[in-house]
Amino acid sequence: MSFDPKLIDELLKNYKTPEDFYGDGGILKQLKKAMMERVLEGEMEFHLGYKKHENSPKSKNARNGKSSKTIISDDNESIQIDIPRDRNSEFEPVIIKKHERRSNSFNDMIISLYSRGLSTSEIKGHIEDQYGTEVSKELISHITNTVHEEVKAFRNRPLENLYPILFFDAIRVKIRDSGRVINKAVYLALGVNLDGQKELLGMWIEENEGAKFWLNVMTELKNRGLNDIFIACIDGLKGFPDAINTVFPETEIQLCIVHQVRNSLKFVSWKDRKEVATDLKEIYRAPTEETGLEALEIFENKWNDQYPVISKSWRRNWDNLQTFFKFPAEIRKVIYTTNAIESVNMSLRKVTKTRASFPNDDALYKMFYLALKNISKRWTMPIQNWNLAMNRFSIIYENRLTEFTQNYL
Repeated sequence: MSFDPKLIDELLKNYKTPEDFYGDGGILKQLKKAMMERVLEGEMEFHLGYKKHENSPKSKNARNGKSSKTIISDDNESIQIDIPRDRNSEFEPVIIKKHERRSNSFNDMIISLYSRGLSTSEIKGHIEDQYGTEVSKELISHITNTVHEEVKAFRNRPLENLYPILFFDAIRVKIRDSGRVINKAVYLALGVNLDGQKELLGMWIEENEGAKFWLNVMTELKNRGLNDIFIACIDGLKGFPDAINTVFPETEIQLCIVHQVRNSLKFVSWKDRKEVATDLKEIYRAPTEETGLEALEIFENKWNDQYPVISKSWRRNWDNLQTFFKFPAEIRKVIYTTNAIESVNMSLRKVTKTRASFPNDDALYKMFYLALKNISKRWTMPIQNWNLAMNRFSIIYENRLTEFTQNYL
């Protein structure tokens, strides 16, 4: 939009010093005040359905004077404006909402800074440095707390009936609880829908997980509308496979191969680690389950004298490790590791690394929710080789996909 030079000349005809432009009584502040009040008057005209000084329709609402209000503009300048009122007290301004003194863009800036890991003290300092305006930490907390209802709605929103793949993992953080700082885990559920798009389904905070906790998690997902999962990709979380199959009995479990290998190498001396890792690859890169078991037997014969606990762990977990053998190599990479959700955790760690601890669970939920909103903006493409995966799923899980198609598509 361009302005008539004559209009600008008229506005600046009395300009002599910078104070005449930027000062409290300067042109810029007067212009902001006049424009806001004109917008408010336009909103009132739209609300009532007739212009000022026109006769109001019978039995309709009418103007009822004005009220004065001091607001903070986007550049943190205090401006006193007159807000029109209506007789029925039904007028809800859009440009500056009732009970608010700052524009939405200012609030959005604070929430954006908070979502990137800045503490209230750091946000306060940033605003003072950049704008020369002092903002209290209480105000910053009040603004960021407005997202609590969003968090609640997000955590309880309805889910799709079917997610072919679900990834579960956890990230540990420090939270103050009853006067002491303790380690808690934030458990995340990342779903892949029928289009191959990632979607965070839920997050839960718990100090110690177990079968009861995981059963509650799975029941919650069920109650929110999730009726079927083809494959649940998880770390070796205690009691989790049984909890999944209690609520979703047809779901196949795939323990994360990467975690299994990492846990195996914990028992290996540094000089043997590279060789042991190479021999483990022969197991999970085998073309079939049968050849994978043969590779495991060869591993046992070679390493059991030194590291018997490794092969025992693979044997014990084999039922939940072998699921990926049903699929070709390009699809296995999708399901035999929780990398998809670990990349989310990596991004979350970046926004929590400057925090010594969180004051309570709600503060952590708020931070993670805002951070995850930013992270999910990058999820614009389906996961790699998804069409190949769906073709295979349509064969292996034909009846379940057909039932979903008949009932929900």
